[in-house]
Amino acid sequence: MSLADTLRRAAPPLRPADLRGLSRLSTDAVVGITDLVEAMHHTIATRAGIVGAVPEGRPSGITGFVYRSVRGVTRAVGQGLDVVLNAVPLKAGPSTPEREAFVAALNGVWGDHLEATHNPLAITMSARIGGRPYQESLQAPTGRLMVLVHGLAMNDLQWTRQGHDHGQALARKRGFTPVYLHYNSGRHVSQNGRDFSTLLTGLLAHWPVKVDELVIVAHSMGGLVARSACWVGAEQPWRARLSTLVCLGTPHHGAPLERGGRLVDGALGLSPYVAPFARLGKTRSAGITDLRYGNLQDADWQHKDRHAQTRDDRVPTPLPAGVRTCLVAATQATDVSRGLHSKLVGDGLVPLASALGEHRDPALALQVPDSDRLVVTGANHWDLLSRADVTGQLRDWLR
Repeated sequence: MSLADTLRRAAPPLRPADLRGLSRLSTDAVVGITDLVEAMHHTIATRAGIVGAVPEGRPSGITGFVYRSVRGVTRAVGQGLDVVLNAVPLKAGPSTPEREAFVAALNGVWGDHLEATHNPLAITMSARIGGRPYQESLQAPTGRLMVLVHGLAMNDLQWTRQGHDHGQALARKRGFTPVYLHYNSGRHVSQNGRDFSTLLTGLLAHWPVKVDELVIVAHSMGGLVARSACWVGAEQPWRARLSTLVCLGTPHHGAPLERGGRLVDGALGLSPYVAPFARLGKTRSAGITDLRYGNLQDADWQHKDRHAQTRDDRVPTPLPAGVRTCLVAATQATDVSRGLHSKLVGDGLVPLASALGEHRDPALALQVPDSDRLVVTGANHWDLLSRADVTGQLRDWLR
């Protein structure tokens, strides 16, 4: 088998619009790298000190002309490819789980950029069942509506893990009708929260039967999106129907890995000779940087350099009033009582304290009673989607 055949088999089946989107993203990448090299060239030419600020301006003369030409040619080629790919008469076939996972990952890392540049790869928020609009797949709807919200760089199909889906299990045992949110996780949490609230308003208004109860089950970042929706939609009709919010492994107070990314950015910015490379670290999406401390409101990130935020100065966002909030956390340790390691490492991405809403500032602490909290041992972040003990607890909470 040739290398081309191997790559063809490994690549997810893409649609014509996906090819246009990847072409545009590649053009943006080349232009960005050109800017980086130009900045390094200018720093060297000005003989800047080892430590200090990056020299202002760009190279002039023939050098500057060359860099401008590279950018111009790259953009022209990109626009030409876009026109050609748009004219190719390729029929868009059905999507596949592989394609959905590929697009979701791109949105998690660069979703804000994809949206800002109107890239066709940007995901538009929707409610789905089985990867299709819920209206096309809905069968025997009940008055107990459950909306499941995925996490960063994931999609609605990935609620099925190792053959298990919490939504389907609760549909059988508790009579819920599960609907799955699909969204661009690279956008700010507060932007997705606002759109989620609007979507819930429309979902309940057009549901085929009267909605007696609404429940939200969210994994990871999805819990932040759900809490943001509850905050911004406090006066919306759907909030009166919301009885329970369950958060699985949600970083209510942030994730250390994102804070580590900020430290790398800061270190790279110490010298003008390596500062241009800090731009690569800062390509993290708005959604990812919101995970540094668990931003929920616009005020948590507006008027700030989100890549340079060094302290937790969020506006306190209380849990939704009148809604039972249940928290599930995981630790890779087999015994949570043995030292700090199991608590600090948590599920590999989210520390126990963050997932359980604990914070030294009483204004930020979520204060959820022990009866509405569960700690799962010997589990990682994604095991929360398939563990039998999590399903059992959900059945107990959602009677």
